[in-house]
Amino acid sequence: MAAPWIVDDELWAVIEPLLPVKPAGTPGPPQMDSRLVLQGILFVLITGIGWEDLPQELGFGSGMTCWRRLRDWQAAGAFEQIHQAVLARAHAARMIDFDRVMVDGSHVRAKKRGAATGPSPVDRAKTGSKHHILTCANGFPLAVALSAANVNDHLLLPTLLDRVRPLRGRAGRARHRITTLIADKGYDYPSVYSELRQRHITGYIARRGTRDKVTAGRWIVEQTFALLHQYRRLTIRWERRTDIHHGFLDLAAALICWRRLSNRTR
Repeated sequence: MAAPWIVDDELWAVIEPLLPVKPAGTPGPPQMDSRLVLQGILFVLITGIGWEDLPQELGFGSGMTCWRRLRDWQAAGAFEQIHQAVLARAHAARMIDFDRVMVDGSHVRAKKRGAATGPSPVDRAKTGSKHHILTCANGFPLAVALSAANVNDHLLLPTLLDRVRPLRGRAGRARHRITTLIADKGYDYPSVYSELRQRHITGYIARRGTRDKVTAGRWIVEQTFALLHQYRRLTIRWERRTDIHHGFLDLAAALICWRRLSNRTR
């Protein structure tokens, strides 16, 4: 079995057209092969090592080369486009369920201060960030977002909903409208219900101040977070820059979707 950071031909066929290409005649040395650089980025994402510790014998280029390419690809929106391309394939295979969608947030430590960091709700002496995720009932993350640890989960819901794009790949109109949202008490706020009404979404949200629990399907979003945080570079935030950390987040979401799709179509 190939190492998890190796990009096979099938996945590369999806990714390659979405990566920016250095224009011909641009001054400077030739760029290193993008597929190798991507594998270097994946090695860091999966193992959690520092950029400077990327083993040169792997042939993926230097850590700084991989870092710069991650920065440039994220600035071009490439990782979000890759995520959407994989979701479109899953939609074509009838694996995306817009009728049951779950939302949640998860705290991670932030070793270095920077944008989208704040006091941890568990230990205010420590700085952290939050990963926010919107996932369908079949375990495909539809959208991800990043915030400071002291930002309430419900405040990121509009951002997540806005990031759910129309998915093509099947006959008829592109589909992206969520019909039902399942959430815990962290989303029991008037602004959330107003947001859902405007979007014609039915909410199943546990009530604060009660023993109510919304358990149906909750394990799915928890499992998706568990998969997300198997990527060790996401379990602790080492990046000061939000674009770099969000690039890792978008890439991990795309890979989770790809592996779920591959497992169900083989």
